[in-house]
Amino acid sequence: MLESVTDLAVLREQVAGWKREGLRVGFVPTMGNLHAGHHSLVRLAREHADRVVASVFVNPTQFGPNEDFARYPRTPDADRDGLAAAGADLMWLPSVDTMYPYGAAAAVEVRVPVVTAVLEGAHRPGHFDGVATVVSRLFHQVQPDVAVFGRKDYQQLAVIRRMVRDLAFPVAVLAAPTLREADGLAMSSRNQFLSAQERPVAAGIHQVLQGVRAAIQSGRSRGEVEEEARRRLQASGFQVDYVAVRTPDLLEPDDGVGGARVALVAARLGTTRLIDNLEFDA
Repeated sequence: MLESVTDLAVLREQVAGWKREGLRVGFVPTMGNLHAGHHSLVRLAREHADRVVASVFVNPTQFGPNEDFARYPRTPDADRDGLAAAGADLMWLPSVDTMYPYGAAAAVEVRVPVVTAVLEGAHRPGHFDGVATVVSRLFHQVQPDVAVFGRKDYQQLAVIRRMVRDLAFPVAVLAAPTLREADGLAMSSRNQFLSAQERPVAAGIHQVLQGVRAAIQSGRSRGEVEEEARRRLQASGFQVDYVAVRTPDLLEPDDGVGGARVALVAARLGTTRLIDNLEFDA
């Protein structure tokens, strides 16, 4: 039976009780409007923990001034049903006042340097400061043994891993695979904003990423491959923020040097901004 909790003292009492019993606590942080991809994170957490907490909090500090905080869908009843079906034990629903007692504008901030300066960080200044700030607070509130994040938000995952290591959080970070629709489109809460005409076009992002992988593996230069992918997306109607091939820690690799790679895309289709990535070996 899923328990919904809005009081921090109640949350801490419940988690402390589990830990006194020797139970391992898993955690899945979300902003709600949950879909099958989120539910898969809960199931993965269940494989590595005895009890699973999932939070639902639309975090104002990770939205820029022209981004869609007010537009972000709030679906608490559907979220509760989905989390219960996926196997969560507790749904943590903090208020903004609970998360930011002095207000979001006056909150103590956590900033993760280096890895936040590129790609999403360059296009959305301050976004990852908000992510790191809220996740650090959630870790302090929930006190999990393990936390699960999706690979679709690849740079976010890199930021959280770096923060956990640098601040010595006693939390194991697990990366869950990206869930996709039948045509390859990565599952995302923002997909619902795509029009009927835009929806099949959006699947082209995954096809472009597959093309990038094949081109890099064939030995073509990174810059040439990135530019070709950009042109292909633009021809399909996307406004492209970036197409990039990076090492797993988001550094620029040298041509002719093999190793693990990740291709990342951020592009806008109509009013909807989509991100995706594909990991591979060069």
